[in-house]
Amino acid sequence: MGLTLAEKILKAHLVEGEFKKGSQIAIRMDQTLTQDATGTMAYIEYCAMGVPRVRTEKSVAYIDHNTLQSGFENADDHRFIGSVAKKHGISFSRPGNGICHQVHLERFGAPGKTLIGSDSHTPTGGGLGMIAIGAGGLDVAVAMGGGTYYITYPKIIKVELKGKLSPWVSAKDVILEVLRRLSVKGGVGYIVEYCGEGVKTLSVPERATITNMGAELGATTSIFPSDENTLEFLKAQGREDVYTPLSADPDAVYDKELVIDLSQLEPLAACPHSPDNVKPVRELAGMKIDQCCIGSCTNSSFVDMMKVAYILDGKTCCPSVSLSIAPGSKQVLSMISQNGALTKMIDAGARILESACGPCIGMGQSPNSKGISLRTFNRNFEGRSGTRDAGVYLVSPETAAASALNGVMTDPRTLGDMPQFKLPEKFYINDNMIELPAPESEMDKVEILRGPNIAGYPETKPLADSLSVPCSLKVGDNITTDHIMPAGAKILPLRSNIPEISKHCFTVCDEKFPERAKQLGASVIVGGENYGQGSSREHAALAPLYLGVKAVIVKSFARIHKANLINAGILPLTFKNPEDYDKISQGDTVEFSGLREAVANGRDIVAKVGGKEISLDLDISERDREIMLAGGLLDYTRENLSK
Repeated sequence: MGLTLAEKILKAHLVEGEFKKGSQIAIRMDQTLTQDATGTMAYIEYCAMGVPRVRTEKSVAYIDHNTLQSGFENADDHRFIGSVAKKHGISFSRPGNGICHQVHLERFGAPGKTLIGSDSHTPTGGGLGMIAIGAGGLDVAVAMGGGTYYITYPKIIKVELKGKLSPWVSAKDVILEVLRRLSVKGGVGYIVEYCGEGVKTLSVPERATITNMGAELGATTSIFPSDENTLEFLKAQGREDVYTPLSADPDAVYDKELVIDLSQLEPLAACPHSPDNVKPVRELAGMKIDQCCIGSCTNSSFVDMMKVAYILDGKTCCPSVSLSIAPGSKQVLSMISQNGALTKMIDAGARILESACGPCIGMGQSPNSKGISLRTFNRNFEGRSGTRDAGVYLVSPETAAASALNGVMTDPRTLGDMPQFKLPEKFYINDNMIELPAPESEMDKVEILRGPNIAGYPETKPLADSLSVPCSLKVGDNITTDHIMPAGAKILPLRSNIPEISKHCFTVCDEKFPERAKQLGASVIVGGENYGQGSSREHAALAPLYLGVKAVIVKSFARIHKANLINAGILPLTFKNPEDYDKISQGDTVEFSGLREAVANGRDIVAKVGGKEISLDLDISERDREIMLAGGLLDYTRENLSK
């Protein structure tokens, strides 16, 4: 029986565990990436482990999230990250160099390699034929220190692509179609692997758009083969030496299969407030809009920008629409500046933003109240834009640009004939904004620069044997990490200061939660299905940890958030009977006894609420049980390093 492409790479990097579906395996990580919103804490954790020099093939620290410097906090964090990178062997991508996923795809990604990043959209690298996985910062810190990354051996979904995209239909429409069919929960426990004749019609940046938004499926990662298109892209980047052809065996066996005829697709839009709430653009055509934002790690490649410039050329954006454009990297910005495309955008009335995440994470460009915003981004969760009552639609750059001109949702197929947009034979290469680390012989001379906003890791303790704690909050289904730990210009600068950022924890759901949880001292949280979907931000676990949350009891978890809870030493419990969700109310006292023995031996955990017993499942690996007993991954890692 042959292997899938994902299985081939996983097997080549297997360090520990049985290569069997559903079992836990440990894989070696070749590369790591961080960004500044999660990176500061990741480097605080890395320094706490006491490993002097990173042990990966390549580790890169990117500054792309907190680039709006309205106070000292972000600048201090950037200075801290830069000094850690210089001292410990990490390349440092300076502010303005671009969004981590796009720059990594352009300058560092390589077929067949493994990559772990402290951002949920790290699977962008799958467009190059990598196993690229988003994780919490502590998992990335451990990987930088030479540790392995543990995952459950995933199932594989085969997505066979047939045919070729029609004019004005794009890669964004492909992944929106996958989301429409599978939902935001459909990829949990899976790797999504693309194959078929249609793959050959997609460039690496187009493939990266698709793997990027695979994160919205809840998938472990997504991957494309490495073929002649991959070689063409790497040659254009001057990196053909890292190319290797990779594909699945002809007799590979998959756990689920999906067939998509590219020629049958049409422009699509994800409607508020979920990436899987997908409708054809033609059904929404004529809807008045207020804003268009083009960019993000999903759709800001060179070809994306050239399509937008072509559509806007010689025209003017509708007066009632605010149009902003953010090229994804300095490379792209330089190229469209050199060839005149940038001038076409500016002349059309577009507001040009820096090469950073910006509006995607609520860092500026919030729409007007009750505004309708079209965005080429990857998430449209309620309030993520910075405007609570805005309606955000996820669309392709083609749809966004056409709509910006007309002031209403517009099907780009009305634009007439589409010219052929090709990758350049050679990209403009200038890596002057990537600082290399100090030589190992000089690392001891480098000083770590810590500002007053940089606090330590929250205090952790070994798991208690018994607990009697109140339920401090009860929430419903599809709670995202944006609900738990909001982003935005006011909150993101506090990512290095857990005591301060915890004051905003769950305020989207209940403004009084932080104060209530702190007063209670210790508590549990109860939730529904797909709890913790969205970003990889470990702050959604660290803030509750600081506020005294000992356990989270839900119907089901999103993968990365569950891992982050384990890393923080918070029990991730699921109802054995989902109907028991109704037996716990906010304010009820939840009692546990014999916890350490139950966790150590993999037994069911029983909670008592108002005299009733509720059976709970702790579905984690043997290693995760040791982490829980130790009080979290940082304590567990320190213990093992000392041994």
